[in-house]
Amino acid sequence: MTVGYALIVAQAKQTTPDGTGLIDRDPWLGPFREKLRQRFQQYERVKTRLLQAGESSDLPARSLASFANGHKYFGFNRGGSNGANGIWYREWAPGAERLSLIGDFNQWNREATPLQRDQFGVWSVFLPDRPTGPALAHDERVKVHVRSAAGASDRIPAYIRRVTFDEHGANATGRYWETDGHTWKHPRPVAISGVRTARPRIYESHAGMAQEAEKIGSFAEFRELILPRIAKAGYNAVQLMAVQEHPYYGSFGYHVSSFFAVSSRFGTPDDFKHLVDAAHGLGLSVYLDLVHSHAVKNTIEGLNLFDGTDYQYFHTGPLGLHPAWDSILFDYSKWEVLRFLLSNVRYWLEEFNIDGFRFDGVTSMIYRDHGLGKAFTSYDDYFGANVDDDAVTYLKLANDVAHEVLPSVVTIAEDVSGMAGMARPTSEGGLGFDFRLAMGIPDYWIKILKERRDEDWHMGELFHTLTNRRAHENHIAYAESHDQALVGDKTLAFRLMDAEMYTHMSKSTPSLVIDRGIALHKLIRLLTFFLGGEGWLSFMGNEFGHPEWIDFPREGNNFSCKYARRQWSLADNPLLRYGDLAAFDRALMKLDDRFGILAAPPARAMQVDELGKCLVFERAGLVVAANLNPEYSRTDWRVGVPPSMPNRVPFTAILNTDDTAFGGHGLVQKMFYPGQPVSWDGFQQSVQIYVPARTAQVILPS
Repeated sequence: MTVGYALIVAQAKQTTPDGTGLIDRDPWLGPFREKLRQRFQQYERVKTRLLQAGESSDLPARSLASFANGHKYFGFNRGGSNGANGIWYREWAPGAERLSLIGDFNQWNREATPLQRDQFGVWSVFLPDRPTGPALAHDERVKVHVRSAAGASDRIPAYIRRVTFDEHGANATGRYWETDGHTWKHPRPVAISGVRTARPRIYESHAGMAQEAEKIGSFAEFRELILPRIAKAGYNAVQLMAVQEHPYYGSFGYHVSSFFAVSSRFGTPDDFKHLVDAAHGLGLSVYLDLVHSHAVKNTIEGLNLFDGTDYQYFHTGPLGLHPAWDSILFDYSKWEVLRFLLSNVRYWLEEFNIDGFRFDGVTSMIYRDHGLGKAFTSYDDYFGANVDDDAVTYLKLANDVAHEVLPSVVTIAEDVSGMAGMARPTSEGGLGFDFRLAMGIPDYWIKILKERRDEDWHMGELFHTLTNRRAHENHIAYAESHDQALVGDKTLAFRLMDAEMYTHMSKSTPSLVIDRGIALHKLIRLLTFFLGGEGWLSFMGNEFGHPEWIDFPREGNNFSCKYARRQWSLADNPLLRYGDLAAFDRALMKLDDRFGILAAPPARAMQVDELGKCLVFERAGLVVAANLNPEYSRTDWRVGVPPSMPNRVPFTAILNTDDTAFGGHGLVQKMFYPGQPVSWDGFQQSVQIYVPARTAQVILPS
């Protein structure tokens, strides 16, 4: 019995997570074993505290998700008191001297409805229902009057679920919003995550600028006009930017003021629910661009100085100010900050049936210098005094909550640093994300397009850059980011073709510049899709080479929406070449549907020809032969065929970037390449193919 018990104890010690499991996958982390253990211990300590506090009747005891129920306690919630039904309003404001609720219901009388404070700095008031109806009418205007040592002001409640502004984003007003009553018509689509066969192909979108008309688009218009386009384009997920309420439209939604409120400039919370429901009906998962890395500095609309102190939700002094973003930074060590943000994660998943999150600004969160100007060339960069362990702990908890509430959830980290374990489970010592964005890829394409002629591209460097990612961690690949579409930068299409896009995109107007641009646009997206990751993302319009930059309406352009829209008619016009690029993108998505490219192991290089500017590689049983040479075609090009393919069967090009349907010249018609028993590229069989300059073919057995 003693020996048996000792064995059980020994096995338990071996299997009990201590945060060092990452080392089993990456021995280079060995010297940082104690750092990983300390980081994990902090996470476990905080989680234990939250679990103890999170016991409640609505969820099983000791659940992180039960702690993340702040939105069901704070803010406005229906309930009872002394046998009466009504509405509770609660606010955490420990530094305040007095709070009172104001609104249409009491004629904005700052003395009529005071709140009572408890020992933890939580203020509350109960509004009993009236004989004629509820205490507050649906969509009724409300604010909270806060008095503190810093003075008095009317503020937007922290957990408010709807805020409205005037047309220029001023005069913010909170609204009491009843959330019950929506009936979901469509179930969530079949889960797509890092552990299932299907992988996310994400169409990154912004509802306000998704319309062709020169105006701010609505959720309803996006639902009716844009969602069908996304589904038809072959994507299986839509990622929505700028959903959380923000006062300044031009911030792209990244200066959030009210974290639980849907941006009213696009519609109501119910409008957003209808959008999500419609997306699910089309088989599209919906991901939210979640901003927990910082908040808007505004005091009238936001949380800054809410209780009169600068340290309520945020770090005090310079530590609380982002030097590049002109925003303020959360203090992730605080109990109520964790409750606020973790509840926000749960709220979006449950209230709006969201399927996943792209966490914005993760690099900025986890490093005290926010990663500004840092190269991250050493493992030492991932540890030490520059790392904000409180932020790391928060992100682990956020992923735990998200996966506990919705096991099929997809979480994506916007991290440029490459921190080890970002997309590994928290039980191993990772941060718990399902994917991280492969942020170096768009930067690489822009760099070589700006600095080198394409005849000087280095094939080995290109292949290495596109495949250089942490093993065992899933990545979302993308060829260009939404930032490149903003004024002051250029999309890939515009960088390749520039002003000629305005004059020579007609199929009847020959142009060597346009020919080159379209050829390279397709090659860049093909190579990135096959080599760059385990998921895919494209910003709306980039798939067909949208020519215009993004410039949001502002005082400097007389609040014009001319450049804050998408010109879908360009892709729909059969006389223009934009539709050819869109057709090629659709073909890529169909290829993934058929062969599971993104779910397959990383690509294997077969030929890296620096002199000829050619690449050959294999992924998902497909061979890709890419000729990036700007002048010379490859005739009788011998390419090895992996042994997984049947011997001596004919092969065919199932995707050819030079196809006329994709804006190519059609130099290669539908051709079959016979398999030959000739050893090549280390394989026992091979084929001979013809690949014109600046084109690529994807081949497989017929």
